[in-house]
Amino acid sequence: MSDFAKVPAAVIEKVVRMALEEDAPWGDITSQTLIPADATVTAQLVAREPGVLSGADVFAAAMHWTDPAIQTTFHIEDGATFAVGGTLATVHGPARSVLQAERVALNLVQRLSGIATVTAKYVAAAEGTKARIVDTRKTTPGLRLLERYAVRCGGGHNHRTSLSDAVMAKDNHLAILKNSYSGSLTDALIAARAKLPHTVHIEVEVDRMDQIADVLAAGVDTIMLDNFTPAQLREGVALIAGRALVEASGGVTLTSVSAVAATGVDVISVGALTHSVRSLDLGLDIQA
Repeated sequence: MSDFAKVPAAVIEKVVRMALEEDAPWGDITSQTLIPADATVTAQLVAREPGVLSGADVFAAAMHWTDPAIQTTFHIEDGATFAVGGTLATVHGPARSVLQAERVALNLVQRLSGIATVTAKYVAAAEGTKARIVDTRKTTPGLRLLERYAVRCGGGHNHRTSLSDAVMAKDNHLAILKNSYSGSLTDALIAARAKLPHTVHIEVEVDRMDQIADVLAAGVDTIMLDNFTPAQLREGVALIAGRALVEASGGVTLTSVSAVAATGVDVISVGALTHSVRSLDLGLDIQA
């Protein structure tokens, strides 16, 4: 069994129902016109390229909420790798219903598997270091919980889920603070801490080395080094010296992630895991 938390069924149902209504608001007139009402089919979800599976429950839900008579059986679990030509699942049920559900089911499992596959590549590139690969809030509106689940399927970790989860002062926050607060950045952060429950995590983004000392003096939990070079990251890690978690962020790619991980940072956040990922090529092949 997979050891990462699943997405609640109610969340999956909400996303799937919305997608199904969008795709067939008044039914699938092509299938209703051409396909006999009593026809049944068996179809297989087949991999056109290698990858990591994510979205089995979502795919099955798209079939089920189109027609409960459709039976979907997955042959591997989320988080498992597969090769070209691998049969990931078998679907059996009324032909009209399977055809109506096909595009929504594929769109979702293809995107989530694409995220899981890319994440696994980043995780592999950082292997042997202490760095965690994490996602960001650069997700598809309405799909955040599913896309973050896909990151976990690929071996990655999640950053804060929403603006409500943690204090994260970024460059725009600091720019406004500088113009509206008469005290020092250290004093402002200490005052912010005093307003919060002790359980709330505080992270601050810096884009220059000379900002680190003031942030450290406030006793924050994480310092994000934004768009630092590997050499600068090493210097920042040495300066922080374990007094806060160190996150590297900004333009990290598969080409650069190994060098970033080797600098000793604790966390590497990668927006590309979700904001520009390519959907994996999976197909639903109906047996003739």
